[in-house]
Amino acid sequence: MYLLMVVVFVLGYAAIALEHPIKIDKAASALLVGAITWTIFALNAESILAGSVGFVEYLEEYALLNDGQSTDAMHYVTHELGHHLSDIAEILFFLLGAMTIVELIDAHEGFALITDKITTANKVKLIWILSILTFFLSAALDNLTTAIVMSALLKKLIKGKEDLWLFAGMVIISANAGGAWSPIGDVTTIMLWIGGQVTAANIVVKLIVPSLVAMLVPLTILSFTLKGEIERKLGMVEVRHLVDRTTPFEQKTVLFLGVGALLFVPIFKTVTHLPPYMGILFGLGILWTVTEIMHRSKHQDDKSKLSVIGVLQKVDTPSVLFFLGILAAVGSLQSAGHLRIMATFLNETLGDMYVINMVIGVLSSIVDNVPLVAGAMGMYDLLPAGAAAVDGQAYPVDHPFWEFLAYCAGTGGSCLIIGSAAGVAVMGILHIDFIWYVKRISLLAFVGYMAGAFTFIGMDMFLF
Repeated sequence: MYLLMVVVFVLGYAAIALEHPIKIDKAASALLVGAITWTIFALNAESILAGSVGFVEYLEEYALLNDGQSTDAMHYVTHELGHHLSDIAEILFFLLGAMTIVELIDAHEGFALITDKITTANKVKLIWILSILTFFLSAALDNLTTAIVMSALLKKLIKGKEDLWLFAGMVIISANAGGAWSPIGDVTTIMLWIGGQVTAANIVVKLIVPSLVAMLVPLTILSFTLKGEIERKLGMVEVRHLVDRTTPFEQKTVLFLGVGALLFVPIFKTVTHLPPYMGILFGLGILWTVTEIMHRSKHQDDKSKLSVIGVLQKVDTPSVLFFLGILAAVGSLQSAGHLRIMATFLNETLGDMYVINMVIGVLSSIVDNVPLVAGAMGMYDLLPAGAAAVDGQAYPVDHPFWEFLAYCAGTGGSCLIIGSAAGVAVMGILHIDFIWYVKRISLLAFVGYMAGAFTFIGMDMFLF
């Protein structure tokens, strides 16, 4: 039964990858694999958890908190399910809030203010502009939010599906690379920052150059293959825009408030120490209130299309459910001890911290990087700053191991489209085919990932 969970996960992963050939939506496959793996875990908890380090630690902690009372394996499973559901809910609420804000800006044609400034149709110039914009925007926001915003922009800029997907692939690489060097740019970097493994200023200094290399190498390679101009959507009048439901003032107000709400999230988190989803819900609440007041005197038909209630109908709910299913499945493998075994195996067979982190980065394109980083944080002890590292066992604050872990986990997910939150979001919004991404983008992402990794190793050996 222990291996059956892995088999189900692999089969579900294959169904997601082959979504278009088998004609089953990836959200359905993800929900099934998430439910089935937890069901197998629950029905065979005693045998699966036998000798599990995590289960033993839970039993000891439970007895300590409950005056020596004991508990059973099923109680542990329900406890773990609730724990993972809490973490997943934070991501889903954040995703739902960010997507609603983006759709509200789009309903007011706010993105036209940005796309009108991008006048070039040259493929090379445009992909450089969008990639650099994505790289720095994801450091200020985070890679998931940036991916959602840039996907909306791409839909307004590019008409042809092949060009749209190609540019979206570069956006995923740029968003993940930009998020890796910022303490608030990627969920795994946030985990290491909050956990005390890295400090904000140091992670920026150590990772900005490797992250930039991870974006520039595939971008440069791609530039040599791109020819001509894109087929732009600019100038095309959609039927829904023939009726002027909004004004330039409303257009600008919603754009600036919406972008401001997204930019406010990391500030809100820093000041209040509350999770990012609370910041995004706060921003959505303000934007919702402002738009309700703004359109209160309009005809009901026009008002409904410009309100949050109206745009919620356009939010990509299947992508949210896909997140729920795949993260639940990964959570079951983590709670059952599969990921801990994998982390221990890597440490015993590879040994070298650079190699371990590079493998973790590649694995993060298959298994979500959050539990991988969580497993690494739990496997290696944290020492005070300035302390001497205990090889293979413990590392001090701002040690290259933690910094390289942040880089690898943040950028390695670009190798597959479902390897990062940014990739999954773009996949859902633009309906990119998994196999197409493997054929056209995966190798570029891997080359950039390795180039950035060797850049970090070189800098660590000769500069720091």
